[in-house]
Amino acid sequence: MEAKIFFGSNEATKSEMSERLSPFDNRVVSSAPVCTADDTVKALKIAENARAGAKASTLSQRCSWLLDVAEKMHENLEDLALTITDEVVKPLMFSRIEVSRAIETVRLSAETMRTMHGETINTDAMASGKKTISYFFREPVGVISAITPFNFPLNLVAHKLAPALVSGNCVVLKPTPEAPLTAYKFAKLFIESEFAVKDALCVVYGDVEVGSTLVEHEIPRVISFTGSVPVGNIITKSAGIKKISLELGGNAATFIDKSADLDIAANRCALGAFVNSGQVCISLQRIYVHEDIYEDFAQKMAEETSKLVVGSPYDENTFMGPVIDDEAAKRAMGWVQSAIDEGAKAITKVKCEGKMFYPCVMADVRDDMAIVCEEVFAPIVSLVKVKDFDEAKPKMNNSPYGLQFSVFTNDLKLTQRAISELDAGGIVINDMPTLRFDIQPYGGVKLSGVGREGPRFAIEEFTEIKSVVIC
Repeated sequence: MEAKIFFGSNEATKSEMSERLSPFDNRVVSSAPVCTADDTVKALKIAENARAGAKASTLSQRCSWLLDVAEKMHENLEDLALTITDEVVKPLMFSRIEVSRAIETVRLSAETMRTMHGETINTDAMASGKKTISYFFREPVGVISAITPFNFPLNLVAHKLAPALVSGNCVVLKPTPEAPLTAYKFAKLFIESEFAVKDALCVVYGDVEVGSTLVEHEIPRVISFTGSVPVGNIITKSAGIKKISLELGGNAATFIDKSADLDIAANRCALGAFVNSGQVCISLQRIYVHEDIYEDFAQKMAEETSKLVVGSPYDENTFMGPVIDDEAAKRAMGWVQSAIDEGAKAITKVKCEGKMFYPCVMADVRDDMAIVCEEVFAPIVSLVKVKDFDEAKPKMNNSPYGLQFSVFTNDLKLTQRAISELDAGGIVINDMPTLRFDIQPYGGVKLSGVGREGPRFAIEEFTEIKSVVIC
């Protein structure tokens, strides 16, 4: 099926098209127009012209808009899930979960906006002040450039579109080139809704040329980007004076304390390391294990990993399908071979068939090995033996990334220390660091990003405070 450009509420196509081949069987699963800088500027200008209308629209209309989209998503859940699986080979069961999460994200954005408000200020609280009527409120920034990645091609789009539109903004979206049809089908639900704000949403397709224009042009007031650190660095340097929200890479780690329930820890760590073929910013990559229980945990981790079903993403029982492309598979094999060359060992079978890279647990890994120092973004997890949390903590913190960490423990004092002393945007106790609830603030420190997602927190990113004093 063919994705189309949305120049505001109007569909358009072009003679030059880009085909998307399934990473599973090389079928043509979708196609999209090849957009240019001129197309992108046209979309930005349409959004700029629509901003007054979007700002003037009522909150009631915008909330009804999102709830209508959520209802249509529910009615089309299977089609959306299958489209995700076609384009990025996410196993069908997880594609359905992603659609369900995106529905929740859209609904939650409407519910959140209904209750967001400003507050009054007591300007006579200081001796230098005087009694006035003073308050502040939030208003939309205007136009937002939204750029999204392949690993969650629906829900990460929802995390940008829903908060931005419900708060009265206009958006120009550039979805990942790997999943244009997923974004198109989602955007079409917004644009065809009876409650739609005219021309508030544009969709263009492409890569560097389109993305650079969205970032560098003077029209957008916010750049919302989810993707790699190198691209995030380019955006930071080239955006100019704009608000920038970046959700970037990660190198998620966990500590397994000797007081932890090892069966639960191994089960959850296997899920956290290998869900979506490890292609998640908060995918579990490093496991620091207390020396007293290291061997037992390693055995349980290998056993849990061996239970995971690897195969066709269209099989209802498949847990893990292929990685996104040949380069990702090649890179994963390189990580494993590098670690083996440096003295680590694989305690699961190392196996790669085309793009199908099987889940791999590496043991006897040292913290100076590249496999734990850099973001792997593949179905590989490393076990590192440590004496205790005091040894694990600096190793976990010694990373340029700081998205989410976790600790498995039944020691309350250790829990308190972990929450206080680990350097990350999110800390999870007794579950995988890959755990995310869409209602929570989500984002990292250091190179993992700037700003926070989650409907309430994204709305704050997409609005500006206006202060009022009436004397």
